[in-house]
Amino acid sequence: MPNQIPQIKRVITYANPKLPQTIPEADKIVAYLKERGVQAEAGFITDENLHQQVTSGQIDLIIALGGDGTMLRVGHLGGPNNVPILGINLGHFGFLIEIQQHEWPEMLENLLKGNYWLEHRMMLRTEQWRGNDMLGSWDVINEVVVCRGGIVRAVHLITHVDGRFLTTYVADGLIASTATGSTAYALAAGGPILPPELRNILIVPVAPHLSVDRAIVLAEGSYVSIIVKSDHQAVLSADGQPPVQLVDDDRVDIRASEHTLTFVRFQDPGYFYRNLTPHMNQNPTTGNHR
Repeated sequence: MPNQIPQIKRVITYANPKLPQTIPEADKIVAYLKERGVQAEAGFITDENLHQQVTSGQIDLIIALGGDGTMLRVGHLGGPNNVPILGINLGHFGFLIEIQQHEWPEMLENLLKGNYWLEHRMMLRTEQWRGNDMLGSWDVINEVVVCRGGIVRAVHLITHVDGRFLTTYVADGLIASTATGSTAYALAAGGPILPPELRNILIVPVAPHLSVDRAIVLAEGSYVSIIVKSDHQAVLSADGQPPVQLVDDDRVDIRASEHTLTFVRFQDPGYFYRNLTPHMNQNPTTGNHR
């Protein structure tokens, strides 16, 4: 089968420390892999030793146990280091994960036999500029949000696409999303759902006031610049991480990252649409599902 890992010899299994059930499950997976001649270790995403192994190119595959939040955290490590990720759902939602807890023995057997494919997803490169100084940069899986802070007042966001003026949004905020993020905050703000392997940037305003109120899908390869105009607090948040303070005239630049997030998949590519309706019909994080 094309588009595979050359040979799976070394695997790290990351457990989510906030989900106690992931720890014994990770140990079971490590034992299963070792019995089949694969070098495997289990740990937490905060483990510096395991982190070093990934960044130094010693690891062929990361297995992540948890939910979508775990997949994002592991993705920020695996994506920039070109290490594929296999997710096993022990969390709430699992939009990014197709394997449930009881399925992993069968799926790992398929993995070792080569019965899988690799799905490649675009990441975003985000930079914060103040004048000629770059104050920070991030590789993003879901979205970048430029928005108001604690004061409930709209911000003005002067937005350019490919160096050309698009519009000035007067809104609570503006989301720049990948196709992966189109089912996250962008969806909640009224944006469209994009197939996961598209390399487009999705722009979605949040609570726009007398401003452009429609989502825009940009052409592949486009880049976005957002200039903040505000006399009160504004912030930037990348993939829901702690907000970064912005001041008047700060610029946020967004483009496709040089890095690509890679997921291991077992179902055919139509899995995304088959899983979409069940996910949309009930949100298990509310506690109201059956």
